[in-house]
Amino acid sequence: MRHFPPPSPQEIKTPRDSKPLKHRIHALRTLPTVLSAILAILLLGNLSSTTPALPSSSDVEPKLQEPPSHISDEPPEQFVAPSHQPPPLHLQQKIIKYNGSSWLEDERSLSTSFSSSVTLDAEWILLPPLKTRQPIYCYYDTDKQATVDERDAETELLLTWRRAWWAQGFRPVVLSAADAMNNSFYDQVQRMPLTSELRQDLMRWLAWDAMGGGILSEFTVFPIVPQQDELVPFLSTGVFPSLTKWTDLDNAFIVGQKADVHSALQTILQIEHIHETTSVTAALSDTAVAVNTTSRPLAYYSPNIIETKYAKVIQKADRAGTLRNLNKLINYHLLVIWQNSFSEGIEVMKPLPKHATAMVAGAWKLAQSLASCPESPMLSSCPPNIPKCSPCVASPMAVTVLPRLRFHNSPDVFTIGAVPHPWSFALVNNLRESINVTWILESPRDTWLSAVTQAYLGSGVTSSRRVVQFKELVAGEANSTQFLWLLADDEIPSDLEWHFGFTIPDKGMDDGKSLSPVPAIRLLKDEEEPDRVKQVAHEQVLLDRAKQVVMMSKPFINGTEMRTSLEAWNMADTEAWRFTRAFHARRFLEREEWEKTYRQRRGIN
Repeated sequence: MRHFPPPSPQEIKTPRDSKPLKHRIHALRTLPTVLSAILAILLLGNLSSTTPALPSSSDVEPKLQEPPSHISDEPPEQFVAPSHQPPPLHLQQKIIKYNGSSWLEDERSLSTSFSSSVTLDAEWILLPPLKTRQPIYCYYDTDKQATVDERDAETELLLTWRRAWWAQGFRPVVLSAADAMNNSFYDQVQRMPLTSELRQDLMRWLAWDAMGGGILSEFTVFPIVPQQDELVPFLSTGVFPSLTKWTDLDNAFIVGQKADVHSALQTILQIEHIHETTSVTAALSDTAVAVNTTSRPLAYYSPNIIETKYAKVIQKADRAGTLRNLNKLINYHLLVIWQNSFSEGIEVMKPLPKHATAMVAGAWKLAQSLASCPESPMLSSCPPNIPKCSPCVASPMAVTVLPRLRFHNSPDVFTIGAVPHPWSFALVNNLRESINVTWILESPRDTWLSAVTQAYLGSGVTSSRRVVQFKELVAGEANSTQFLWLLADDEIPSDLEWHFGFTIPDKGMDDGKSLSPVPAIRLLKDEEEPDRVKQVAHEQVLLDRAKQVVMMSKPFINGTEMRTSLEAWNMADTEAWRFTRAFHARRFLEREEWEKTYRQRRGIN
């Protein structure tokens, strides 16, 4: 469907001269969002010149809850909802709704300025299709002799392993004896005279074979690699020419296609003196398993490496304590190498900085947490596969604030942005208590997006092009490791540790709860002038009030008519906010569904 760009302010006539406006509406009738904008602005001229009183907390719908029954779903009499044909049924069936967002996955998402030109609905956002995650398997069977404390410590380490590989784009799967029992070779293995060491390794292979091969890892092997390393992209393809292991990883990390894994098992079970073998790979011929000699491709925390390089984590006669120390050390190494990947530090976007402190407070707090040092038993240490690194205690990561994106993307900078809803931005940036139609008509369009991308794209660029480029920065595969865009008027996502792959060094951020952005007043230095402190406090009050209107889902309940008009007047800013919100909602939903599957597999309530 052809997309018509929004009219310029010069083309819009006030309600006193409505004839040109009606002609414009006729030309734009195929674009529901623009049609809504023009009708809203025209018809709202009859409304009060000020914004209706802010809604009470009972009017707000922050998540998926329905509004209270006493609130009418009917629009006010003065406002006539624009009529248009409903979206085609095949589109409606593909829509996914979660946490207040609705989206449709489509290959055109990153090249389409406004989703409504495809979905025919202003609320439905186009997102790029989810990339298939390559499974990575780990075999874990609880030792019956282990204490409860030891099992808990192992579970914590397993969580760290799953989180690290998930952040790299994989789907971690923990296998158990139940999976090995699904293998047709299981009964034969149980009847064979084997050492306990070989039996455990065979159970691991049986479970792996039952899953169809792929990647088999110990939960002490982590993807701690330089940013430009080629191994992780290779593993994510899931295409392995042969059964392969790595010299420095011993038997802790093996890859292979289904046929090769099954053939290896058949070969093993036909060996006459199998009881003399210690592992599956040791029993196979040199031609059956290829050996990659790449030095230290991944971080492998083997018992030998722990004893020789990280002896301080070992607590004699306390295995649970040793495992917890190891877990802290691994988390520390994951964070340190992430910090080392961005030698120029973290940049927080603060466009139009005069009144933006409250809107970027959450992004600033997150940046400070990512730049800090977590607890570790060995603060000056580096991962086993990267002996030379810059521990955070020696070279703290810099955090700076910039009003615009750099003209040239730098791979040495990590950027955090806070995307405000047009309503929040209008109130806070202009320190306004209310908004009316006259103000909307006289205000510039898409101010936030223009300010953010000014240095990046230059002047004279249409809002359509700016929003397309912004979507690429949010969801483009090439930018996924360099940018993080949050919502300025929503809670900080509670699962960011799964996005980064390590524990963020702030105890308040890993308690499983969503956090409201830190009050902006805390970001001010002690020597700030009293007037500045008062201004930022006022920004926070306006932002909190704006959230109430932003989070209402019904389009015509008290207070949202003006919001609808402002959204239509700032189509690119609105699209950027909705796209970011939907992108985070889908990311959370994907992990939540996977976690549910994991808990079912492990029998966890």
